[in-house]
Amino acid sequence: MIKVWTGVAEAGRLGRQGPRGTAFAYTPDAQPERAVSLTMPPRLASWDVPFGLAPIFEMNLPEGVLRERLRLAFAKATGAFDDFDLLSIVGRSQIGRLRYTGVEDKLDVAVPFQSVDEILASRRDGGLFRYLMDRFAAFSGVSGVQPKLLVRDEGAVALGGPGDRSSIRGATHIVKFWEPEYPELATNEYFCLRAAQRCGLEVPRFQLAADGRALVIDRFDLRPDGSYRGFEDFCVLNARSTADKYRGGYETSILRRFREFASGDVVAGDSERLFTLIALNCALRNGDAHLKNFGVVYDDVDQVVSLAPVYDLVTTTAYIPADTMALTLGGSTRWPTAKRLQSFGETRGVGGPAMVRAALERAGDALAETAADVRAHMGQRPAFADVGERMLQAWSRGAIDSLGLKTGFG
Repeated sequence: MIKVWTGVAEAGRLGRQGPRGTAFAYTPDAQPERAVSLTMPPRLASWDVPFGLAPIFEMNLPEGVLRERLRLAFAKATGAFDDFDLLSIVGRSQIGRLRYTGVEDKLDVAVPFQSVDEILASRRDGGLFRYLMDRFAAFSGVSGVQPKLLVRDEGAVALGGPGDRSSIRGATHIVKFWEPEYPELATNEYFCLRAAQRCGLEVPRFQLAADGRALVIDRFDLRPDGSYRGFEDFCVLNARSTADKYRGGYETSILRRFREFASGDVVAGDSERLFTLIALNCALRNGDAHLKNFGVVYDDVDQVVSLAPVYDLVTTTAYIPADTMALTLGGSTRWPTAKRLQSFGETRGVGGPAMVRAALERAGDALAETAADVRAHMGQRPAFADVGERMLQAWSRGAIDSLGLKTGFG
């Protein structure tokens, strides 16, 4: 049995049900603000899932290298190792406001200290990743196949009232690494995020390590007082498991679903930003823009729900030349033309022709500016030159085909 917390208050209990399912029951006195998800308001009946975990509880489960590391470390003790076991291990440190403990345990979100400056300055080759993996794996409730960990910067403080500067106890940063089959992935993402920033999209602070082996990103869900905002990805909003993250279309599973959950006063502006982000993904040739790579944030379930800042943005065709879109647009996963994106924006109510064209032009300008930065970095760091060249080729094709630019960035 697992105790589920929203913020610092108990919301309910999660337990196994049947041979493969789970059930979550709210505490009898749970108020609406204790909801674990926008999709699961408090009620007397339990929320039952016949297989695995409900999407909101599965949302932050590690994948890939991190999951395997935890399986090897804990499978002998548990006798088995499924998603329920994994949640019980990483549940005290998660993206968003939910936390998980044993039934008899008190909530303790403390994560060990780690200097972010040390990570950024490190030139320890693969040794840094192994060191951080040993120290932070069990504190890293964050999804994704790419190796990533949650750490707490030793200089982070919570800003309370006058004179109150207490240390933040939970994780403050996400640290991403890359595996040999995807060389220079941290630098790839760094420049993709820079392009998004130049588009006028909200992007959390991001920093590239001196040796290019790590990308350090500030937690966008961390509030000044050290508590965390609510976060839900679009697998959760579409009631789908992580295994179904590539199932759906940008029209319905992303844009329409966002409008169903977003607050009225932000829908128009955030819909335009969401369209811009989708168009930018197409131009960057990011074939991994799936349901888990879009999300919403909120302080409480009954307050403003808005589009989450941009995250997990990479040029995948630099490694997989024949890669296509993660979700469909107009029923196809082929990279869209500028005409199809223009039609998507207009027919789905993002804005009029001039507004949609302006969004595509902003994306094109952002890519052009960032392409110059990529070229300069290639000269400064020869190890990045090959991947950088493939990124620029992909951006050129994307800008011409999907944004309507007349020339690329060769």
